[in-house]
Amino acid sequence: MRIRATVAAVSAVTGALALTGLAVPAAQAADSGTPYTLDVSFSNFKIASSVKVGTGSVSTKVSYTLTHDSDVDPTASDFFTDPFLYQGSFDGSDSSGEIFGGDPATCTVTSATTATCTGTIELEPGGEDEGGLGNADAGTWKGAAEAVDFNGQDPNSNNLDFSKIGYKDQGGLATTKLLRLAKLTANASPEPVRKGRTITVTGKLTRANWETLKYAGYSGQSVKLQFRKKGSSTYTTVKTVTSSSTGGLSTTVTASADGYYRYSFAGTATTSAVNATGDFIDVQ
Repeated sequence: MRIRATVAAVSAVTGALALTGLAVPAAQAADSGTPYTLDVSFSNFKIASSVKVGTGSVSTKVSYTLTHDSDVDPTASDFFTDPFLYQGSFDGSDSSGEIFGGDPATCTVTSATTATCTGTIELEPGGEDEGGLGNADAGTWKGAAEAVDFNGQDPNSNNLDFSKIGYKDQGGLATTKLLRLAKLTANASPEPVRKGRTITVTGKLTRANWETLKYAGYSGQSVKLQFRKKGSSTYTTVKTVTSSSTGGLSTTVTASADGYYRYSFAGTATTSAVNATGDFIDVQ
């Protein structure tokens, strides 16, 4: 899988896109020379520790420090940089995907040789056939960044001299988890109920399917039933329930006091944690 919107300002340049791994006409690529390694490095890559993705697109902000040679101007109109995520090895030998943003990062000069850059990474579910995230893509991703300097050449030219273009990418800058968004419900009944009678608490645990763009039951998961007494701000775990093949939840408790029942799911390596909204029970 290769998910890439690429650096937007370079996206119209078929030749320049070769620098970032996209296809170019063979003849042009053969005649264009070889880019040199741009004298830049990336550090202080900051991204959310995890990003929840439902059935629609989500963007997450990224910032990083760009350290560069004095000959490099990160604010020049023909200089572009952007952050991206990848899985597998950075050299591409076992890479299973890369995710970029739709626009280049914006850099602010902080010294003669450093700049702080901020950008976004676009997360679009839809499955590999649609060029988006598939369910298998949930989990840990690594952070990376890249930069390209056209050195006065027109990025929109069809006759770029690649030997005059500098390019550098760097991986292993950070990690983040892309999580399938979970939803959870809870309903306690009957209400009102006499003290000492049985209360049935039902609910359902679902999570986003990134391929069908719908929510489906999450089966076989341990979910805690919790209770918060009226007037308190703290929930206490009453018991643990396992979700059914359709994600359904159901258990019984004895009515003892007015308060709120909810289900709580701790999440997994691929799915977000979630708490249901508490359902109030009036015990008479």
